[in-house]
Amino acid sequence: MLRQPIITVMGNVDSGKTQLLDTIRNTAIVESEPGRITQSIGCSIIPMETIRGICGALLEQTKLQVRIPGFVIIDTPGHAAFTNLRKRGGNLADIAIVVIDINEGVKPQTIECVDILKQYKTPFVIALNKIDLLPAWQSSPKMALLDSIKKQSENATILIEKKLYEIVGKLSELGFGSERFDRVEDYTKQIAIIPISAKTSEGLPELLMVIAGLSQKFLEQSLKIDVGGNAKGTVLEVKEEKGLGATADVIIYDGTLKKNDTIVIGSLNEPIATKVKAMFEPAPLAEMRDKRTKFNAVTQVSAASGVKISAPEIGNVVAGMPLRGCEAKDVEKVKQEIKREIEEVVIETGKQGIVIKADTLGSLEALTKMLKEKSIEIKKASIGSISKKDISDAEANYQKDPLQRAVLGFNVELAQNVNPGNVKVLSNNVIYKLMEEFEKWQDEEKKRMSAETIDALYKPCKIQLMKGYVFRQNNPAIAGFEVLAGTLNAGTPLMKKDGIAITEAKSIQQEQENIEKAEKGKQVAVSLPNITIGRQLHEGEILYSAIPEGHFKKFKEFKKDITPEEIGILKEIAEIMRKQNPMWGI
Repeated sequence: MLRQPIITVMGNVDSGKTQLLDTIRNTAIVESEPGRITQSIGCSIIPMETIRGICGALLEQTKLQVRIPGFVIIDTPGHAAFTNLRKRGGNLADIAIVVIDINEGVKPQTIECVDILKQYKTPFVIALNKIDLLPAWQSSPKMALLDSIKKQSENATILIEKKLYEIVGKLSELGFGSERFDRVEDYTKQIAIIPISAKTSEGLPELLMVIAGLSQKFLEQSLKIDVGGNAKGTVLEVKEEKGLGATADVIIYDGTLKKNDTIVIGSLNEPIATKVKAMFEPAPLAEMRDKRTKFNAVTQVSAASGVKISAPEIGNVVAGMPLRGCEAKDVEKVKQEIKREIEEVVIETGKQGIVIKADTLGSLEALTKMLKEKSIEIKKASIGSISKKDISDAEANYQKDPLQRAVLGFNVELAQNVNPGNVKVLSNNVIYKLMEEFEKWQDEEKKRMSAETIDALYKPCKIQLMKGYVFRQNNPAIAGFEVLAGTLNAGTPLMKKDGIAITEAKSIQQEQENIEKAEKGKQVAVSLPNITIGRQLHEGEILYSAIPEGHFKKFKEFKKDITPEEIGILKEIAEIMRKQNPMWGI
């Protein structure tokens, strides 16, 4: 049989995700007979009759034959909820609604949503929300969306088209073709954009109809389930409930779970085998206001649905972990399967790479996928706050590759009383920002390290002994020089055009003050030991810094960190040196 597609809502903060969820639920309640919409744990189950009621005439116009039994809509919006819906090789969500505020357009968080959906290969549609806030828009909640668009003023029509095609352009940059839902030619190649107002319900029937059509056409195989089989599910959240102790909110996506069933749940150590002591669903919506009847006990639940499970020893389970129902004799086999699945995400390679931490298995998987896409090596990936052990694991990278002495935390912070030392700890609750911060830190570190390396090298320079400015001929010789190019540093060895080092710039003075360096254009007095002016060196002659071959090779390595002028002098120095040794500096 076919189960309901699981739908998740994602998007930028303030784009109207929660309001859209509320509108779908409330409209469903209004359209259905009392109690027809079921509030399940973590999701709302909306039957097909209710969707038919909302979509009404639209279904007749499009002649859509609906075979799916309804929708399961995940109640918590956002990509944190989405990543917790992970399952091996993909995601529990069959389809996602990405909500974009038509007035704000694509925001960085929207890009992150699209990136995550791309990683999980989850199909999605765009709900272009807040059309009711467009200047000159006239709301007609009872009218079909396309009819409503047709009756708008010219200004409103031009504006909605302009805004829509800005989104189309942005999605194209991200590698997706897209179009307004009624103009889509091929749903396998184009993302459908549905203009809506979560506030007035305009476009809501069209949105639900597009999702129903997509689910049937492209997802039918993945919606086939065996209700009689053992339950398969994913943990959404673990929390303490008064009188129940630790409970796990679980989405069951295949099979049936019964009270007293043996279940195996993944954990950070060994998978946990336990028995379902009790299961709960929320009281029907009519009774939700009565605080005493928060949950109703149930004896079984079939896919696709959410359920609260009370079972011994589940306090250490984290969100995103797999759950399997099984026979008592199969516990060890299922434990091994689950262990292998978790080891694909929670890794400890012992090789070079950064350390990453996240709050749930799903968010850790999303972060890992994005880092791998950027070819960033990972040494260790785990769940929980950043510990002393994580810091020492990252610190071990310092000698081999200082750019990997970092710990990245997604939705987690540094544990109390842990000193990061010289390890860079970055934490953020938005993955792309975490990546940006890490790349920025690496770039800054590279610059700092190359600056330190370059500072230790003899700088390329070219200087000329000025005529009439010999103050002392020897012991040491002191004369006036003009810096023609580069920088003359005190202590730099100097050579003539024949490539033979004859002296060094022992000290430099400007207006009788000692200085450490002199840049291009400066005229300075330089003290030169071991030569006599008039014998080894004459007025008007040019000297170069006598750069050792090893220094020259280092400059080649850090070519992008030195100036074109310095590169020019290095070329002249190389030409001089290669007259004696053609392989010099190569």
